[in-house]
Amino acid sequence: MVTGLSGPISLGWGQMKYNVFGVGNALVDVQAHVNDTFLEQVGYAKGMMTLVDESTQRDVLERLDGVSVSRCAGGSAANTIIGLAGFGGSGAFAGKVANDEVGKFFVEDMRRLGVRNEAAPVEGGQSGTCVVLITDDAQRTMLTNLAASSDLGPDDICRDEIAKADYVYIEGYLFTNERNRAAALKAMEYAVEAGVKVAFTASDPFLIQYHRDEFLRLIEGPVDLLFCNLEEARALTGKHDAIECAHEIHKHAENVALTMGEEGSLLMHDGEAIPIEGVAVKAVDTTGAGDMYAAAILYGITNGLSWRQAGRLASHAAARVVGQLGARLATPFTAEEVQRIVNH
Repeated sequence: MVTGLSGPISLGWGQMKYNVFGVGNALVDVQAHVNDTFLEQVGYAKGMMTLVDESTQRDVLERLDGVSVSRCAGGSAANTIIGLAGFGGSGAFAGKVANDEVGKFFVEDMRRLGVRNEAAPVEGGQSGTCVVLITDDAQRTMLTNLAASSDLGPDDICRDEIAKADYVYIEGYLFTNERNRAAALKAMEYAVEAGVKVAFTASDPFLIQYHRDEFLRLIEGPVDLLFCNLEEARALTGKHDAIECAHEIHKHAENVALTMGEEGSLLMHDGEAIPIEGVAVKAVDTTGAGDMYAAAILYGITNGLSWRQAGRLASHAAARVVGQLGARLATPFTAEEVQRIVNH
């Protein structure tokens, strides 16, 4: 048992109702500090996420031999569910791993944090990894090999488990793969049938180049809460001003959470624009800032906080992640800190 602001919440599969059911790529994050020369040698654009094959990923990992690395269960939606659990919320996750050492590490790491991974492992093959190359300017360049995670399909989505959640949370990265896309759409379908709200994150501006029309249809349809950054919002709406972007999306989505980096964020709820101030921090690593922001928003709105309070908590949580290495909070928020932030 863990205790959230609203009281004791039981974590685990098949138990009492939980806050969020996440669906996304199950990846083990391998994080390493490198210099710009290393990036030039491997030949990938700084600050971008690139899908790579297994041999390319193996080559990059071999180049990191002798470099200090850390690893943890990750993937965008998984990071958000882990963050939610860290605040004291209850979450479950559906993502696919292989029956190998990396996959077992993923499952055990999630379980240790109180989140169970529902999808059965793939026999044979390799589990997915995301190599996160962090440079001194806090930019992170991600090389993702989906491997077994690309096998997540609609049969891995459990209707009964989704029905127990307040929200289902879907990452946009799933739309790069037809089987993953089918799983995402099935989760949304089950959520709508059960009266469960749908939260969706655009994930990355590059996705909108290829999936803009479909993302817009989802926003106009099952999506109740859209998470996006300003660049993604501009690509979706064709507008430039943050408020205009948010208002345009809010015409269709009940709620919008639009992040603007150091400038804070903008929430749209019940026709109201709620500006949230950014929190000053010396940037060390931007990995997972958006995922943690979503975690705090989802925790807040499913545990009795107002949207403004949830936004304040999210702003502080994202800043704390940016000020450290990795997507998981090295120093979790205490209950007293949370109360102080939301009641400020």
